[in-house]
Amino acid sequence: MKAFGKILGLGLLGLLLIIVALGFALTHLFDPNDYKDEIRQLARDKAHVELTLNGDIGWSLFPWLGLELHEASIATLAKPNEPFADLQMLGLSVRVLPLLRREVQMSDVRVEGLNLTLARDEQGHGNWEDIGKPLPAQPGTTTDAPAQAPSEQKPAAADGNERPVKLDIDSLTVNNARVQYTDAKTGQSYSAESIQLSTGPVHEGANIPLKASAFVSANQPNIKARTELAGELRFDRKLKRYNFEDMRLSGETSGEPTGGKTVAFVAQGQLLVDMAANVASWNGLKVSANQLRALGELNLRDLDKTPQLSGGLSIAQFDLRTFLDGIGHPLPATNDPAAFGKLELVTRLQGTPSSLSLDDLAVKLDDSTFSGRVAIEDFARQALRLQLKGDSFDADRYLPAKSEQAKGATAARQAEVKQQEASAVAGAGTTPLPNAPTQVAWSDDKLLPVDRLRTLDLQAELAFGSLTLDKLPIVDAQLKASGQGGLLTLQTLRGGLYNGTFDAKGTVDVRPAVPQLGVSTRIQRVPVEHFIKADGKEQAPPVKGLLTLTSDLTATGNSQKALVDTLNGSANFTINDGVLVNANLEQQLCQAIATLNRKTLTGEPRGKDTPFQELRGSLVVRNGVASNPDLKARIPGLTVNGHGDLDLRVLGMDYNIGVIVEGDQRAMPDPACQVNERYVGVEVPLHCRGPLELGAKACRLDQNGLGKVAAKLAGDRLKDKIDEKLDEKLGDKVSPELKDALKGLFKR
Repeated sequence: MKAFGKILGLGLLGLLLIIVALGFALTHLFDPNDYKDEIRQLARDKAHVELTLNGDIGWSLFPWLGLELHEASIATLAKPNEPFADLQMLGLSVRVLPLLRREVQMSDVRVEGLNLTLARDEQGHGNWEDIGKPLPAQPGTTTDAPAQAPSEQKPAAADGNERPVKLDIDSLTVNNARVQYTDAKTGQSYSAESIQLSTGPVHEGANIPLKASAFVSANQPNIKARTELAGELRFDRKLKRYNFEDMRLSGETSGEPTGGKTVAFVAQGQLLVDMAANVASWNGLKVSANQLRALGELNLRDLDKTPQLSGGLSIAQFDLRTFLDGIGHPLPATNDPAAFGKLELVTRLQGTPSSLSLDDLAVKLDDSTFSGRVAIEDFARQALRLQLKGDSFDADRYLPAKSEQAKGATAARQAEVKQQEASAVAGAGTTPLPNAPTQVAWSDDKLLPVDRLRTLDLQAELAFGSLTLDKLPIVDAQLKASGQGGLLTLQTLRGGLYNGTFDAKGTVDVRPAVPQLGVSTRIQRVPVEHFIKADGKEQAPPVKGLLTLTSDLTATGNSQKALVDTLNGSANFTINDGVLVNANLEQQLCQAIATLNRKTLTGEPRGKDTPFQELRGSLVVRNGVASNPDLKARIPGLTVNGHGDLDLRVLGMDYNIGVIVEGDQRAMPDPACQVNERYVGVEVPLHCRGPLELGAKACRLDQNGLGKVAAKLAGDRLKDKIDEKLDEKLGDKVSPELKDALKGLFKR
């Protein structure tokens, strides 16, 4: 028995030596380069590809089945002269004996200079779609055997009993590879160049160290990126599970989307794809782009249908203005240069390939905090949905800053107003009327991003504990707006304002070439001085009181100036419990009475507020000029009537005011203007002209109107003297009826 075993061992050793000798003879005596034509024909017949072998073929047989190709290319049979892949060198070797056990044990696999060119023609046909396809049969030719019917073909491992091939590779190395894709129909092209790939041992079910790098570019839009990828790959083909652990993708990118600026980026985490369950996840997500830092996790389900995204995201505080400038999308200059300086957010994500929502959103922007939901329901339609609640928000900080042209126009108007004001105060009502202002009060700067608004699909519901808008502090503000197809609707903007309330509604129609605006407002008992306070000035406004206003206005244009120039509509207003600040109305009245008394004022003029119980009227606005035909004011002892125009284009006024003395006998500051009962019911005319900011300081006695009043008073005095003479002459000699008739003759 022992001898038999020894003989068997010697026999096997001899057989092995024979196989080794045969392999040596085959590899040294048989040169595959002599059979290139046969190999190319075999590739045409079996693989249906055009194989070109310009370099040498090296090979080994045992114990490694090795192959080394140089300067080879592959093309489809339909276009044999247009190879879609070529390489400088491919080297691989496989152990022979494990192949018998369906195990692929390979040594190092090396690919040098791979160049893969993929292209779609104008009909959308890709050159790779013909790989492995035989040429169509020519008319009149016959085939050796009919192809097997599809129903008779059995896919590999259809019964699930066939054991899968076990893969075992010592390493994989790809050097200086290139992939190019072009689409003739769309003109798009993508490329990855200088591709470097290296792995550790490749074993199924074990972690595979992987490193890769490439330069990636595209032409629509023009963008370039340098990328590096590292991590450990793990896969299980039977379970259809693929893990990429400790993944790290980093690099730099620049191009049209970044305005030519370079953006450094890093993405890290644990990736999992489970094709059996049709789910994928990215846990331990870490993303950075320049100074932006984000953490979170992402999950995908229903990969075989419409993928559904869920997860969470947290972005640490960063400077939004600096970040956007660094990626080539700078924000426009704002009233506050520090605006958008701080931003951070935490949210839950929900999404599909066409939508994305940020739920349970918590945002901190500068000094404001918001919570709620932001969603894009359809990327193609830009369907934006906002539901946010904020604690406080100063909108004025984020409005576009005035251009230099607008600043110059504002400075010119302020200088004009200041000059008019100085002369008005110095004259204290005795100087000529101020001139009507000529400097435009509004900016030509563009207000609305018309092109963007025309494509916007918006539904917004916003609420603020406090909102500052045009320097007005609004409490408990609520805003609801919508927009679609270029028509934006402000359904409501309401809130509390200085212990009063306001409500506004309106539309912005950007469908025409020139935007059209319409707005309706209602203000209830809001101090009027807050609306007419001069910018950058500390002095008191010309009028104080509680304003109630209703208005319905329309305008066209895309700048303040254009909107004011085309402003049309109507309004009604009432100011209760008010004061004409530094109105000096008493001085004006005293001057008029002294003139009628033919006396001269002895006291120095002094400014004094004039209180009033109510001031009301209506406005009709035509192309920026508001006409007021029915101004009425109730002042103790006086009634004030007025009519005139407010030129909103230059914020100027031209008013005629009549002051009627109702008989108040209070002491006047000068004996020359003591109220005589003759003046009770007489309307003293005033004319007001100049910048609106001057208020009553721009008012003067209307000398022409005052002359008419004096003539009327003289006539009334003459009539009174005639009546006295008649009474003396006639006495009781005639009846009262006849006496009245005689007096009436002198009235004619």
